[in-house]
Amino acid sequence: MVDVSSYFDRYGPEKIIEVYNAKVGMRGFVVIDNTALGPGKGGIRMTPSVSIDEVARLARTMTWKCALADLPFGGAKSGIIADDKKISPQKKKELVEAFAHAIKILLPKLYIAAPDMNMAEKEMEYFAKAAGSMNACTGKPKKMGGIPHELGSTGFGVYHAVLVGLKHLNIPLKNATVAIEGFGNVGMFAAKFLSNAGAKIVAASDSRGCVVDDNINFARLVKVKKEKGSVVYYSKNKPLECSKIISQKVDVLITAAVPDLITVSNVNEVNAKLIVEGSNIPMSSEVEEILWKKNVLVIPDFIANAGGVISSYVEFKGGNKDKMFKLVEQKIRKNVSLVLDHSSKRCITPRAAGLDIAVSRVIKKCDNCRV
Repeated sequence: MVDVSSYFDRYGPEKIIEVYNAKVGMRGFVVIDNTALGPGKGGIRMTPSVSIDEVARLARTMTWKCALADLPFGGAKSGIIADDKKISPQKKKELVEAFAHAIKILLPKLYIAAPDMNMAEKEMEYFAKAAGSMNACTGKPKKMGGIPHELGSTGFGVYHAVLVGLKHLNIPLKNATVAIEGFGNVGMFAAKFLSNAGAKIVAASDSRGCVVDDNINFARLVKVKKEKGSVVYYSKNKPLECSKIISQKVDVLITAAVPDLITVSNVNEVNAKLIVEGSNIPMSSEVEEILWKKNVLVIPDFIANAGGVISSYVEFKGGNKDKMFKLVEQKIRKNVSLVLDHSSKRCITPRAAGLDIAVSRVIKKCDNCRV
Protein backbone atom coordinates (compact mmCIF):
# COMPACT_ATOMS: atom_id res chain seq x y z
CA MET A 1 0.00 0.00 0.00
CA VAL A 2 1.39 3.40 -1.03
CA ASP A 3 1.32 6.15 1.59
CA VAL A 4 -0.30 9.07 -0.23
CA SER A 5 -0.90 11.29 2.79
CA SER A 6 1.95 13.66 1.87
CA TYR A 7 0.32 14.54 -1.48
CA PHE A 8 -2.72 16.29 -0.03
CA ASP A 9 -2.93 20.02 0.60
CA ARG A 10 -5.49 22.79 0.35
CA TYR A 11 -5.92 22.37 -3.43
CA GLY A 12 -6.03 18.59 -3.81
CA PRO A 13 -5.58 16.02 -5.19
CA GLU A 14 -9.25 15.21 -5.51
CA LYS A 15 -8.80 11.60 -6.60
CA ILE A 16 -6.01 9.04 -6.85
CA ILE A 17 -7.15 5.95 -8.72
CA GLU A 18 -5.00 2.82 -9.08
CA VAL A 19 -6.08 0.16 -11.57
CA TYR A 20 -4.93 -3.34 -12.45
CA ASN A 21 -5.85 -5.87 -15.12
CA ALA A 22 -4.47 -9.31 -14.30
CA LYS A 23 -5.27 -10.78 -17.71
CA VAL A 24 -2.93 -8.47 -19.65
CA GLY A 25 -0.71 -7.42 -16.74
CA MET A 26 -1.69 -3.76 -16.89
CA ARG A 27 -1.02 -1.67 -13.81
CA GLY A 28 -1.60 2.06 -13.83
CA PHE A 29 -2.98 5.07 -12.01
CA VAL A 30 -4.62 8.44 -12.50
CA VAL A 31 -4.19 11.47 -10.27
CA ILE A 32 -6.92 14.08 -10.66
CA ASP A 33 -5.46 17.03 -8.82
CA ASN A 34 -8.05 19.78 -9.10
CA THR A 35 -11.16 20.28 -11.27
CA ALA A 36 -12.21 23.77 -10.14
CA LEU A 37 -11.71 25.13 -13.66
CA GLY A 38 -12.81 22.04 -15.59
CA PRO A 39 -12.01 18.35 -16.16
CA GLY A 40 -8.49 17.33 -15.24
CA LYS A 41 -6.14 17.52 -18.23
CA GLY A 42 -2.86 15.68 -18.47
CA GLY A 43 -0.94 13.08 -20.39
CA ILE A 44 -0.37 9.36 -19.90
CA ARG A 45 3.24 8.32 -19.52
CA MET A 46 4.45 4.75 -19.90
CA THR A 47 7.71 3.88 -18.15
CA PRO A 48 8.85 0.97 -15.96
CA SER A 49 9.47 3.33 -13.04
CA VAL A 50 6.48 5.69 -13.19
CA SER A 51 4.99 6.15 -9.72
CA ILE A 52 2.04 7.78 -8.03
CA ASP A 53 4.42 10.30 -6.46
CA GLU A 54 5.76 11.30 -9.89
CA VAL A 55 2.29 11.49 -11.41
CA ALA A 56 0.92 13.49 -8.47
CA ARG A 57 3.64 16.14 -8.85
CA LEU A 58 3.01 16.38 -12.59
CA ALA A 59 -0.75 16.61 -12.03
CA ARG A 60 -0.23 19.62 -9.76
CA THR A 61 1.92 21.27 -12.43
CA MET A 62 -0.95 20.75 -14.87
CA THR A 63 -3.35 22.48 -12.46
CA TRP A 64 -1.22 25.63 -12.50
CA LYS A 65 -0.36 25.35 -16.20
CA CYS A 66 -4.01 25.18 -17.27
CA ALA A 67 -5.00 27.95 -14.86
CA LEU A 68 -2.28 30.28 -16.07
CA ALA A 69 -3.07 29.49 -19.71
CA ASP A 70 -6.65 30.51 -18.82
CA LEU A 71 -8.12 27.25 -20.10
CA PRO A 72 -11.29 25.54 -18.83
CA PHE A 73 -9.27 22.54 -17.65
CA GLY A 74 -8.08 21.34 -14.27
CA GLY A 75 -4.93 19.39 -13.60
CA ALA A 76 -4.41 15.64 -13.86
CA LYS A 77 -1.87 13.06 -15.02
CA SER A 78 -1.67 9.30 -15.38
CA GLY A 79 0.82 6.50 -15.77
CA ILE A 80 1.08 2.91 -17.00
CA ILE A 81 3.91 0.82 -15.56
CA ALA A 82 5.62 -0.87 -18.52
CA ASP A 83 8.92 -0.82 -20.38
CA ASP A 84 8.11 0.49 -23.84
CA LYS A 85 11.43 -0.86 -25.17
CA LYS A 86 10.82 -4.43 -24.02
CA ILE A 87 7.23 -5.05 -25.14
CA SER A 88 5.79 -5.69 -28.59
CA PRO A 89 3.56 -3.12 -30.34
CA GLN A 90 0.63 -5.53 -29.85
CA LYS A 91 1.31 -5.80 -26.13
CA LYS A 92 1.51 -2.02 -25.84
CA LYS A 93 -1.85 -1.74 -27.60
CA GLU A 94 -3.36 -4.22 -25.13
CA LEU A 95 -2.03 -2.27 -22.15
CA VAL A 96 -3.35 1.06 -23.44
CA GLU A 97 -6.77 -0.43 -24.22
CA ALA A 98 -6.96 -2.11 -20.80
CA PHE A 99 -6.07 1.17 -19.11
CA ALA A 100 -8.76 3.02 -21.07
CA HIS A 101 -11.36 0.42 -20.10
CA ALA A 102 -10.32 0.59 -16.45
CA ILE A 103 -10.72 4.37 -16.16
CA LYS A 104 -13.63 4.75 -18.59
CA ILE A 105 -15.92 6.01 -15.83
CA LEU A 106 -13.72 9.12 -15.51
CA LEU A 107 -13.67 10.02 -19.22
CA PRO A 108 -14.12 12.81 -20.24
CA LYS A 109 -16.14 14.37 -17.42
CA LEU A 110 -13.36 14.19 -14.84
CA TYR A 111 -10.26 13.36 -16.91
CA ILE A 112 -9.10 14.04 -20.48
CA ALA A 113 -5.92 12.20 -21.40
CA ALA A 114 -3.11 13.06 -23.84
CA PRO A 115 0.21 11.56 -24.96
CA ASP A 116 3.22 11.85 -22.70
CA MET A 117 6.43 9.82 -22.40
CA ASN A 118 6.45 6.81 -24.79
CA MET A 119 2.91 7.57 -25.91
CA ALA A 120 1.96 9.17 -29.23
CA GLU A 121 -0.97 9.62 -31.60
CA LYS A 122 -1.27 5.89 -32.36
CA GLU A 123 -1.69 5.11 -28.65
CA MET A 124 -4.26 7.91 -28.36
CA GLU A 125 -6.22 6.25 -31.17
CA TYR A 126 -6.24 2.97 -29.21
CA PHE A 127 -7.22 4.83 -26.05
CA ALA A 128 -10.11 6.80 -27.58
CA LYS A 129 -11.57 3.75 -29.32
CA ALA A 130 -11.34 1.62 -26.19
CA ALA A 131 -12.92 4.39 -24.12
CA GLY A 132 -15.70 4.80 -26.69
CA SER A 133 -15.29 8.57 -26.81
CA MET A 134 -13.31 10.86 -29.10
CA ASN A 135 -13.27 13.39 -26.25
CA ALA A 136 -11.54 10.94 -23.91
CA CYS A 137 -8.16 12.23 -25.05
CA THR A 138 -6.34 14.70 -27.26
CA GLY A 139 -3.25 14.21 -29.40
CA LYS A 140 -5.14 11.79 -31.67
CA PRO A 141 -4.25 11.23 -35.35
CA LYS A 142 -5.48 13.79 -37.86
CA LYS A 143 -7.96 11.27 -39.32
CA MET A 144 -9.72 11.29 -35.93
CA GLY A 145 -9.84 15.08 -35.70
CA GLY A 146 -6.59 15.27 -33.77
CA ILE A 147 -3.91 17.94 -33.72
CA PRO A 148 -0.72 15.92 -33.10
CA HIS A 149 1.93 17.55 -30.92
CA GLU A 150 4.39 16.62 -33.67
CA LEU A 151 3.28 19.86 -35.37
CA GLY A 152 5.42 21.68 -32.82
CA SER A 153 2.85 23.45 -30.65
CA THR A 154 5.04 23.41 -27.54
CA GLY A 155 8.13 24.66 -29.37
CA PHE A 156 6.03 27.35 -31.06
CA GLY A 157 4.84 28.52 -27.64
CA VAL A 158 8.42 28.54 -26.31
CA TYR A 159 9.40 30.69 -29.30
CA HIS A 160 6.76 33.28 -28.39
CA ALA A 161 7.82 33.19 -24.74
CA VAL A 162 11.33 34.03 -25.94
CA LEU A 163 10.01 36.98 -27.97
CA VAL A 164 8.21 38.44 -24.96
CA GLY A 165 11.25 37.85 -22.72
CA LEU A 166 13.61 39.58 -25.15
CA LYS A 167 11.28 42.54 -25.43
CA HIS A 168 11.09 42.76 -21.63
CA LEU A 169 14.92 42.92 -21.53
CA ASN A 170 15.13 45.33 -24.48
CA ILE A 171 17.22 42.85 -26.48
CA PRO A 172 16.57 42.91 -30.27
CA LEU A 173 15.52 39.58 -31.76
CA LYS A 174 17.64 40.14 -34.87
CA ASN A 175 20.97 38.34 -34.28
CA ALA A 176 20.11 37.48 -30.65
CA THR A 177 22.26 34.48 -29.73
CA VAL A 178 20.51 31.29 -28.65
CA ALA A 179 21.59 28.00 -27.08
CA ILE A 180 19.22 25.02 -27.26
CA GLU A 181 19.47 22.28 -24.61
CA GLY A 182 17.80 19.21 -26.13
CA PHE A 183 17.23 19.00 -29.87
CA GLY A 184 14.04 16.96 -29.77
CA ASN A 185 10.50 17.99 -30.64
CA VAL A 186 10.41 21.09 -28.40
CA GLY A 187 13.97 22.29 -28.91
CA MET A 188 13.98 21.67 -32.65
CA PHE A 189 10.78 23.63 -33.29
CA ALA A 190 11.82 26.49 -31.01
CA ALA A 191 15.13 26.66 -32.93
CA LYS A 192 13.29 26.60 -36.25
CA PHE A 193 11.00 29.52 -35.44
CA LEU A 194 13.77 31.58 -33.86
CA SER A 195 16.17 30.96 -36.73
CA ASN A 196 13.52 31.92 -39.28
CA ALA A 197 12.88 35.14 -37.34
CA GLY A 198 16.52 36.23 -37.47
CA ALA A 199 18.01 34.93 -34.22
CA LYS A 200 21.35 33.10 -34.30
CA ILE A 201 21.54 29.55 -32.99
CA VAL A 202 25.09 29.25 -31.62
CA ALA A 203 24.89 26.09 -29.50
CA ALA A 204 22.76 22.95 -29.36
CA SER A 205 22.92 19.77 -27.33
CA ASP A 206 21.40 16.33 -27.08
CA SER A 207 22.19 13.23 -25.04
CA ARG A 208 25.48 12.71 -26.94
CA GLY A 209 27.01 16.13 -26.34
CA CYS A 210 27.02 19.82 -27.18
CA VAL A 211 27.97 21.51 -30.45
CA VAL A 212 29.05 25.17 -30.52
CA ASP A 213 29.28 27.30 -33.65
CA ASP A 214 29.10 31.05 -34.35
CA ASN A 215 26.02 30.65 -36.52
CA ILE A 216 24.50 27.18 -36.80
CA ASN A 217 22.54 26.52 -39.97
CA PHE A 218 19.22 25.14 -38.75
CA ALA A 219 18.39 23.08 -41.85
CA ARG A 220 21.82 21.44 -41.85
CA LEU A 221 21.60 20.73 -38.11
CA VAL A 222 18.26 18.96 -38.60
CA LYS A 223 19.74 16.94 -41.48
CA VAL A 224 22.73 15.88 -39.37
CA LYS A 225 20.53 14.93 -36.43
CA LYS A 226 18.23 12.88 -38.67
CA GLU A 227 20.96 11.11 -40.61
CA LYS A 228 23.58 10.57 -37.89
CA GLY A 229 21.48 10.56 -34.75
CA SER A 230 23.10 13.46 -32.91
CA VAL A 231 23.89 17.16 -33.22
CA VAL A 232 27.53 16.49 -32.27
CA TYR A 233 28.32 15.55 -35.88
CA TYR A 234 27.44 19.04 -37.13
CA SER A 235 30.98 20.29 -36.59
CA LYS A 236 34.40 18.70 -37.06
CA ASN A 237 35.42 20.16 -33.73
CA LYS A 238 35.36 17.89 -30.70
CA PRO A 239 31.92 18.17 -29.06
CA LEU A 240 31.61 19.45 -25.52
CA GLU A 241 29.93 17.60 -22.68
CA CYS A 242 26.13 17.98 -22.63
CA SER A 243 26.26 20.01 -19.41
CA LYS A 244 28.41 22.71 -21.05
CA ILE A 245 25.35 24.06 -22.85
CA ILE A 246 24.49 26.11 -19.75
CA SER A 247 27.84 27.92 -19.71
CA GLN A 248 27.60 29.32 -23.24
CA LYS A 249 27.64 33.12 -23.35
CA VAL A 250 24.31 33.79 -25.07
CA ASP A 251 21.30 36.06 -24.93
CA VAL A 252 18.90 33.12 -24.63
CA LEU A 253 19.17 29.61 -23.20
CA ILE A 254 16.23 27.32 -23.97
CA THR A 255 15.97 24.21 -21.82
CA ALA A 256 14.14 21.45 -23.69
CA ALA A 257 15.25 18.09 -22.32
CA VAL A 258 16.38 16.90 -18.89
CA PRO A 259 15.09 17.88 -15.45
CA ASP A 260 17.47 19.43 -12.91
CA LEU A 261 19.78 20.73 -15.62
CA ILE A 262 20.77 23.76 -13.55
CA THR A 263 21.42 23.15 -9.86
CA VAL A 264 22.81 24.99 -6.86
CA SER A 265 26.21 23.45 -7.67
CA ASN A 266 26.42 24.70 -11.28
CA VAL A 267 24.20 27.80 -11.28
CA ASN A 268 27.23 30.10 -11.30
CA GLU A 269 28.22 28.67 -14.69
CA VAL A 270 25.10 30.15 -16.34
CA ASN A 271 26.04 32.80 -18.89
CA ALA A 272 22.67 33.64 -20.45
CA LYS A 273 20.54 36.76 -19.98
CA LEU A 274 17.22 34.97 -20.54
CA ILE A 275 16.32 31.35 -19.79
CA VAL A 276 13.06 29.94 -21.18
CA GLU A 277 12.04 26.60 -19.71
CA GLY A 278 10.73 24.48 -22.56
CA SER A 279 11.36 21.36 -20.43
CA ASN A 280 9.67 20.53 -17.14
CA ILE A 281 11.53 21.27 -13.88
CA PRO A 282 14.95 22.06 -15.43
CA MET A 283 15.79 23.75 -12.13
CA SER A 284 14.29 24.22 -8.69
CA SER A 285 12.54 27.38 -7.52
CA GLU A 286 15.55 27.94 -5.25
CA VAL A 287 17.86 28.04 -8.29
CA GLU A 288 15.44 30.34 -10.13
CA GLU A 289 15.63 32.72 -7.18
CA ILE A 290 19.44 32.70 -7.29
CA LEU A 291 19.35 33.59 -10.99
CA TRP A 292 16.69 36.27 -10.43
CA LYS A 293 18.97 37.95 -7.88
CA LYS A 294 21.75 37.86 -10.50
CA ASN A 295 19.42 39.61 -13.00
CA VAL A 296 18.96 36.53 -15.18
CA LEU A 297 15.35 36.40 -16.34
CA VAL A 298 13.83 32.90 -16.12
CA ILE A 299 10.44 32.18 -17.70
CA PRO A 300 9.22 29.06 -15.85
CA ASP A 301 8.10 25.80 -17.42
CA PHE A 302 4.39 25.95 -16.57
CA ILE A 303 4.20 29.31 -18.34
CA ALA A 304 6.58 28.83 -21.27
CA ASN A 305 5.76 25.28 -22.37
CA ALA A 306 1.96 25.52 -22.21
CA GLY A 307 1.68 25.36 -26.02
CA GLY A 308 0.94 21.64 -25.87
CA VAL A 309 -2.05 21.94 -23.56
CA ILE A 310 -3.36 24.95 -25.49
CA SER A 311 -3.18 22.80 -28.62
CA SER A 312 -5.08 20.10 -26.73
CA TYR A 313 -7.84 22.58 -25.92
CA VAL A 314 -8.20 23.54 -29.60
CA GLU A 315 -8.46 19.85 -30.53
CA PHE A 316 -11.00 19.23 -27.75
CA LYS A 317 -13.14 22.05 -29.16
CA GLY A 318 -12.91 20.66 -32.70
CA GLY A 319 -10.49 23.26 -34.07
CA ASN A 320 -7.74 22.81 -36.66
CA LYS A 321 -4.01 23.44 -36.72
CA ASP A 322 -4.41 27.04 -37.94
CA LYS A 323 -6.62 27.86 -34.97
CA MET A 324 -4.14 26.06 -32.75
CA PHE A 325 -1.15 28.14 -33.83
CA LYS A 326 -3.17 31.34 -33.51
CA LEU A 327 -4.36 30.54 -29.97
CA VAL A 328 -0.93 29.35 -28.80
CA GLU A 329 0.62 32.63 -29.93
CA GLN A 330 -2.14 34.71 -28.38
CA LYS A 331 -2.20 32.97 -25.00
CA ILE A 332 1.54 32.50 -24.52
CA ARG A 333 2.32 36.12 -25.35
CA LYS A 334 -0.51 37.45 -23.18
CA ASN A 335 0.27 35.29 -20.17
CA VAL A 336 4.06 35.68 -20.26
CA SER A 337 3.59 39.47 -20.42
CA LEU A 338 1.13 39.30 -17.53
CA VAL A 339 3.53 37.26 -15.40
CA LEU A 340 6.56 39.46 -16.13
CA ASP A 341 4.60 42.63 -15.35
CA HIS A 342 3.34 41.09 -12.08
CA SER A 343 6.88 39.98 -11.25
CA SER A 344 8.26 43.49 -11.78
CA LYS A 345 5.51 45.21 -9.79
CA ARG A 346 5.72 42.82 -6.84
CA CYS A 347 9.53 42.36 -6.96
CA ILE A 348 9.14 38.58 -6.94
CA THR A 349 10.41 35.86 -9.26
CA PRO A 350 8.40 35.08 -12.41
CA ARG A 351 7.55 31.66 -10.93
CA ALA A 352 6.12 33.24 -7.78
CA ALA A 353 4.23 35.74 -9.93
CA GLY A 354 2.83 33.00 -12.16
CA LEU A 355 1.73 30.94 -9.16
CA ASP A 356 0.07 34.03 -7.66
CA ILE A 357 -2.06 34.41 -10.77
CA ALA A 358 -2.77 30.69 -11.26
CA VAL A 359 -3.69 30.08 -7.61
CA SER A 360 -6.03 33.07 -7.54
CA ARG A 361 -7.85 31.73 -10.61
CA VAL A 362 -8.26 28.29 -9.05
CA ILE A 363 -9.34 29.59 -5.63
CA LYS A 364 -11.94 31.85 -7.23
CA LYS A 365 -13.70 28.81 -8.75
CA CYS A 366 -12.92 26.18 -6.14
CA ASP A 367 -15.78 25.06 -3.89
CA ASN A 368 -13.74 22.32 -2.21
CA CYS A 369 -10.45 24.15 -1.64
CA ARG A 370 -9.51 25.13 1.90
CA VAL A 371 -8.96 28.90 1.85
